[in-house]
Amino acid sequence: MSRTGLREKKRAATAQALAESAFELAKERGLDGFVIDDVAQRAGYSRRTFANHYPCKEAAVASVAYSGLDAASDALEKLSGGVPLLDAIHAVLRLQLTRATLSRMREVIGLSRRFPSLEPYVHSVHHRMRLEAEQRLRSVAGDRYPQAYVSLLFGALYGMVTSALEGLVDVRLPGDRRPSPQSMEFEQFLDLAFRHLRTGF
Repeated sequence: MSRTGLREKKRAATAQALAESAFELAKERGLDGFVIDDVAQRAGYSRRTFANHYPCKEAAVASVAYSGLDAASDALEKLSGGVPLLDAIHAVLRLQLTRATLSRMREVIGLSRRFPSLEPYVHSVHHRMRLEAEQRLRSVAGDRYPQAYVSLLFGALYGMVTSALEGLVDVRLPGDRRPSPQSMEFEQFLDLAFRHLRTGF
């Protein structure tokens, strides 16, 4: 790995550590119960380092949802060679979009509902994730699929995940105190969603 690559990897790890600390503090104390210095101290960095990565604590909390995108994209690139794109995506989501990851993203959305100052940062992170994920999917698809197919597929996938994140589909996740009798396990939800993607609605 080049020096530039190592530097970028270290920078990403620092940003993630700060985001994790901010997220944990927000869960423990509420968004109004801590300051940037608390985040930096818990993560083991200086306030200046925090400022190099995030403009405010809200941005750091929201960014915790961004983790995992690189791993999922790398896995999709490795798997997609001789496998239909939809099958490759299904396999990657089962491996990478774990119940714990989805639960964390849902917690971030829940925090944004409790603390309105967090909401624009959550929307910004989700928008960035959507653009980057679609771009990577296009790169993996290459010229094997029509552009319209890739766009429509991505839109359907994004809507599927969003429905679970926002609680529009009753998916049982870690930390759910009282799941309803009708709630689905995450794996059931994925299988149902991809069955509809393959056969229609």
